[in-house]
Amino acid sequence: MKKQLGNYLAASFLAVALVSVAGCESTPKQEGTGEYIDDSVITTKVKTALVNDPVTKATEINVETFKGVVQLSGFVSSQAAINRAVELARGVSGVKSVRNDMRLK
Repeated sequence: MKKQLGNYLAASFLAVALVSVAGCESTPKQEGTGEYIDDSVITTKVKTALVNDPVTKATEINVETFKGVVQLSGFVSSQAAINRAVELARGVSGVKSVRNDMRLK
């Protein structure tokens, strides 16, 4: 009886562990936990680069990252600011590509 209960508990534990690991995996439309943290770091680095650059106005540019792809959006004052923001984003480590959805005011 005790052996059967032990086997049951071990099987239950294994099932819960497998389900919890599968829940952390990424899908094409959803990030896993590690990817979310990586993307948060990339977003922060891009925003910091925009704030520290004299050409770009960081308040005009929204930055979002999904699986290493950075999307820049917003209404910007000049084409030079758009070009510079894209250049800065591409220079951040971990960025796979940059989508430019910025528009001139």
